Amino acid sequence: MDGASANQKILIADDHDIVREAVARVLSADMGALVTTVADAESAMKAIAKDGPFAIVLLDVSMAGMTGVDVVRRIAQANEPGAIVIFSGVANDDFVARAIEAGARGHIPKTQSLASLPDAIRLISSGTVFVPFNGRARHESPDSGEGLSDKQLRVLRLVSQGLSNKEIALHLGMTEVTVKMHMRNICSRLGIKNRTQAAMFARDAGMLL
Repeated sequence: MDGASANQKILIADDHDIVREAVARVLSADMGALVTTVADAESAMKAIAKDGPFAIVLLDVSMAGMTGVDVVRRIAQANEPGAIVIFSGVANDDFVARAIEAGARGHIPKTQSLASLPDAIRLISSGTVFVPFNGRARHESPDSGEGLSDKQLRVLRLVSQGLSNKEIALHLGMTEVTVKMHMRNICSRLGIKNRTQAAMFARDAGMLL
């Protein structure tokens, strides 16, 4: 593949609605890509069998059906000659290395800004194995949310469910200004930039109860 072209087919396999919609929107708008989205590993295999191979498969390793590197290998083989990329906020260096050995073309951390995703996809499409220097997720353990207050954790979980600031304010009995303040503090504490990244982090860190 010689770089990313218009109408390139991309599969996003991720079980979080906010993530799929946000990533699909960016890749469609920036690259003119034809984006398919699924929510589990079995659906990814079915999509590849029906419409593949895809130029790129962004593969969330925390979704249902992703039980280890063997699943990465199966999906990579099914999608040949297209590329599989680990798309995760919690995959550690050892898992990424084993996934690359199993056929993945690298790792795009979910902490990476959405605006930079198209450039990463273009590099992968050109044959590059993409593992950024800071590819090790900053928050690898499920208790990485330690340091957030109870109210901040509640706000974060509601954001991850797709609620607006107004809906969160009504749900928690606080003002929208207070919700915005909590979100600023959450982003600062976790080292993330926006509510989409907050939602991705909360899910991958096992904070959604």
